Amino acid sequence: MLIGIYSGGLVLVSLFVAMFASYTALDMAGRITASQTRVAVCSWLGGGSFAMGLGIWSMHFIGMLAYKLPVPMGYDVRITSLSLLIAIASSGFALWLVSQNELSWGRLSAGAVLMGSGVAAMHYTGMAAMRMSPGIQYTPSLFALSILIAISASGAALRIAFHLRGHSSRVRLLRVGAAIVMGIAIAGMHYTGMAAARFPTGSACGAAHAGADQGWLAILVTISTLGCLSVTLIISVLDLRLESRTSVLSTSLASANEELTYLVLHDNLTKLPNRVLLEDRLDQAVQIAKRENTRFSLMFVDLDGFKCVNDAYGHHVGDALLAEVALRILANIRCSDTLARMGGDEFVLLTQAHDPADVAGIAEKLLTVIRRPYEIADHDCMVSASIGISLFDGDDQHQNELLMNADAAMYYAKSQGRDRYCFFEASMNANAQQQMQLLRDLRLALERREFLLLYQPKFDALTTALTGVEALLRWQHPERGMVPPDQFIPAAEKAGLIVPIGEWVLDEACRQMAVWRSAVKADWTVAVNLSAVQFAHSGLTQLVAATLARHALEPRYLVLEVTESTAMRDVDSSMTILRQLTEMGVHISIDDFGTGYSSLLYLKRFPASELKIDRGFVRDLARDPEDAAIISAIVALGRTLNLNIVAEGVETSVQQEFLTRLGCTSLQGYLLGLPVGPDLITETVPQLTSLQ
Repeated sequence: MLIGIYSGGLVLVSLFVAMFASYTALDMAGRITASQTRVAVCSWLGGGSFAMGLGIWSMHFIGMLAYKLPVPMGYDVRITSLSLLIAIASSGFALWLVSQNELSWGRLSAGAVLMGSGVAAMHYTGMAAMRMSPGIQYTPSLFALSILIAISASGAALRIAFHLRGHSSRVRLLRVGAAIVMGIAIAGMHYTGMAAARFPTGSACGAAHAGADQGWLAILVTISTLGCLSVTLIISVLDLRLESRTSVLSTSLASANEELTYLVLHDNLTKLPNRVLLEDRLDQAVQIAKRENTRFSLMFVDLDGFKCVNDAYGHHVGDALLAEVALRILANIRCSDTLARMGGDEFVLLTQAHDPADVAGIAEKLLTVIRRPYEIADHDCMVSASIGISLFDGDDQHQNELLMNADAAMYYAKSQGRDRYCFFEASMNANAQQQMQLLRDLRLALERREFLLLYQPKFDALTTALTGVEALLRWQHPERGMVPPDQFIPAAEKAGLIVPIGEWVLDEACRQMAVWRSAVKADWTVAVNLSAVQFAHSGLTQLVAATLARHALEPRYLVLEVTESTAMRDVDSSMTILRQLTEMGVHISIDDFGTGYSSLLYLKRFPASELKIDRGFVRDLARDPEDAAIISAIVALGRTLNLNIVAEGVETSVQQEFLTRLGCTSLQGYLLGLPVGPDLITETVPQLTSLQ
């Protein structure tokens, strides 16, 4: 027999390749399992099969190249290629098997036999590539042992790969140890098979000259294999990082989207569903009721006395009160019911209760819990509620009709004395229809140019010279005639129309002031009231700047009136907006001063130039000494802060004399000048002629 020897260096290289290939195989199993799409699974399965098969095959051939016989050696290229294909096919089967959701003992055993047989077939096919003559003889016991080792090693490899498919740091550490064990097992099978081979004396290698040379084959196989395995692992690591970052980004986007969806559908203060979510649930309730022939009810809850609390103690107390009311209502309704906040102090309850007696019981319970005293920020607060109820009767009722009916019933409850509930009745429908028609007409009023501005003059208290005019909005309805502001302004705020209406008022007032400046060299100011909704609008300062620029009006001729309550709602935000407006050159007037929640600490910081005394103090000036004392205090405060003081609602000469004596800067009221159209200003204000 020919005696062969091993090259120690190549033996170590083959062992390293076996371990490297084992680690790559374990990593590929994890990538295939983690893939989400069929294309990704197929891609990783194909690439992994090639890399793993090449690694196992390379270990085998490097091990064969490490074995040297005392005769020229070589390998048939076609048979060698066939052994490589067998290795790739066996690897593909192994990766497919461990990527399944389950790996039973029966499936594991069958897989071990098939894969082990494939590995053995790859080994002995590779041996046949030497084309020895006479043929290689094998020791039966060692031959059988090599196949047994191949099957056992394959079974162990499959089980290890199945349980180490994750990508945690602990799994990666275990994967290194498992790769070492698997590499030793694969090398053990190979060298056992080599030990089983016997080469008779006088044997010759038929592929020594026709096949590949041992020298360049060793270098080519080693470099190619290590390069292929390295590239495969690098791609796997990069893909894992990309997948991880994509997962984090996807999770962040999903979380942000969920939060955004929540904010869109819920009230920020009470965390209750808002109008959008209520309308969706109400629509679902209508559809279910029609389909299953069931009934439900809708309650419109409006707080009585909330404005007084809000004005007396400030908006932070009012907001806390609303949140507490929401909690009390939630504690007394069923989980299946929907409580929503419509805005302000209005709530809507959608409940499956439909029997009038049951619904009345719920309403009575809500009235009881709402009227209990509240202790908020060391203040004792009391509010009650007016509740309107509409029942879904199974007819072709739309959700808007149900809300309108409940709203109409709520207003009827208020008209009956408040702190009570009322069911909607057909007799209330006329008022509800009127409200709906009012909203429809209001939406068309701007387009039809039905709004107009009247201007009420303001005079210097000492000289009676004209100092400015206040723009007052009026609605000339084609059928109703002149609609008072207190009738359509609340409706416009509810319908979200107050912002475009406010924009029109600002534009028209600035346009008219520019006309006066051009025609008569008017040196007075025009005052425009800002609603709370308009003041909170994000584009207010840009709107004012654009409007002034459009009409070429200097900012000093514009006065923006903001109520005290509006300015105090969010002090920091108000301070920012008011500062931007004053830096622009616009004058700021604090309207209705003395009626809301005042804070001298913040008032002195507000960049305002004017305080307007509410007409309520002026009206009872002659009869109520307390009003006189309040006005005196406001005037003294204004002088201290270097502010102009304007008293509105002056209707008698006694009021005029008293306010002038106290030191008011300007006066405004029916005694001095009625609100009139812009063309009548010159006729009703004789002082104007001196300015022409």
